[in-house]
Amino acid sequence: MSQPYLFALASQKANWLHERQALVAENVANVNTPGYKATDMKPFSVLLDKAGEGLLTTNPAHFSLASVAQTPERPEPTDASETTLSGNSVSLEGEMVKLGDINRSQSLNTNIQRVFHQMVMSVLK
Repeated sequence: MSQPYLFALASQKANWLHERQALVAENVANVNTPGYKATDMKPFSVLLDKAGEGLLTTNPAHFSLASVAQTPERPEPTDASETTLSGNSVSLEGEMVKLGDINRSQSLNTNIQRVFHQMVMSVLK
């Protein structure tokens, strides 16, 4: 039996949030490193748009939806509007805002998974 789509999507979102949190932590760790350029992930919606639900594989040589959705996103440089004299583009305040967004998204993702799991379990009873 395959995993329901919502669980797979929530798992992908959790992985994306984990990667984004690691990038933000790296940015914060290098806040005083001269010449360091802050990086961030593309929005999760871009990953979903790229996956496309309408992909069908009628031939084994075709790409499957799973192979497209599992490609890791590469970090991209953030807007360096506030670059310091040392060439560092990390804004500590901006990174803390990103961490707050990540925390809220992780809580929402976990709650959606929990409620969906409860719904599935109530159907099985």
